[in-house]
Amino acid sequence: MSREAARTRSRVLVVGATGRLGGSIARASLAAGHPTFALVRPHHFARPDSPVLGPLVAAGATLLQGSLEDYSSLLEAVCQVDVVICAVSTKQVLEQKPLIRAIKEAGCVKRFIPAEFGADPTKVQICGMDYGFYEKKIEIRHSIESEGIPHTYICCNFFMRYLLPSLVQPGLDAPPRDEIKIFGEGNTKGVFVKENDVAKFTICTIEDPRTLNKTLYLRPPGNVFSMNELADLWESKLKKSLKRCSISLEDGFNLYIFSVC
Repeated sequence: MSREAARTRSRVLVVGATGRLGGSIARASLAAGHPTFALVRPHHFARPDSPVLGPLVAAGATLLQGSLEDYSSLLEAVCQVDVVICAVSTKQVLEQKPLIRAIKEAGCVKRFIPAEFGADPTKVQICGMDYGFYEKKIEIRHSIESEGIPHTYICCNFFMRYLLPSLVQPGLDAPPRDEIKIFGEGNTKGVFVKENDVAKFTICTIEDPRTLNKTLYLRPPGNVFSMNELADLWESKLKKSLKRCSISLEDGFNLYIFSVC
């Protein structure tokens, strides 16, 4: 892409580019021709040729030293771009508040995509078993909207690499071969997506006026399955039937939480 063409594309800052999703977003941004910046901590910034950052730098990404804890670095980075995409881990959700403040102060950001990339926190119904997880995301939404920051929320449900290798079986690393636990009746549908696909859809939204101040739901029809349907698919591969054990949604949720903690 020519320099003139690049100047017409939105400049994108990715916060969390050293993570799996953040790295995918940075690569998708570069592939789409956006001048792309990655905010990285000092220890990463000192190693631009590392396996994580080397490919991004080689592809044309600009590294900016900073962190969510260093407000001056946030503000300096935000002032250089049109779009900010945050892909930090779920444990850091509330740490986006200084970033929101920097975006408001800079006044140049045309779109902010916060670290959601899961189920819509305003629509989940898990009977208060989430230990405040979704409340934190709602709190960030309120901060964004109260400051009048232009935004898009990306809701993509589940990353398949976390759940599909075990067929959503807590504590397992591979699909079961004899017995499978089914949550509830097993007919509720889930959407399973890959980080690379989420990244490409995310980049497609940043200059699309239809997604401004909206929520984008990623639901490719071929990626929507219930647990019973997943079990059926696996049985067809095994050429045998599995014993299906139904457990309550609450017990299933607690089993999953304990298996990943």
